[in-house]
Amino acid sequence: MVTQENAPASVPKELVDIIITQFYRVYNDLGYGFLEKVYKNAMYFALTDSGLKCEVEKNITVYHDGRVVGDYFADLLVEGCIILELKTCENIDPAHEAQLINYLKATEIEVGYLLNFGRKSTFKKKVYSNQRKFYNTKKDLREFAFFVQFAFK
Repeated sequence: MVTQENAPASVPKELVDIIITQFYRVYNDLGYGFLEKVYKNAMYFALTDSGLKCEVEKNITVYHDGRVVGDYFADLLVEGCIILELKTCENIDPAHEAQLINYLKATEIEVGYLLNFGRKSTFKKKVYSNQRKFYNTKKDLREFAFFVQFAFK
């Protein structure tokens, strides 16, 4: 089983295939027009019935400079390595993508999918690597530069 600790930036194709298949199955069965909660519940049942471990509204704590600055709730966390953010809007817009990217930044999870149950079913994959997270702040860059400076003397 893939876990949060060992999840690669590209998760197993079989796992993604199940998620996307169940997304379209739920969309085709329910159509559009329901509240997000209905699709979230339907996706949870579809994914768990497919044999996947799935958590609904997984609480994720956000830290800044070692202190808790808030919490958010991932719509669905699948197999501990993919965040699913569900929407019920006309189109996926940049704000939705930024929301998912921020969720990925706040965790060790590298892969997320936006699933839109709007008039037209659409999805987008987002990846934010753990390596990028580590070197993303100025402080980390200064520490890395200091390390490199002495490592290669």
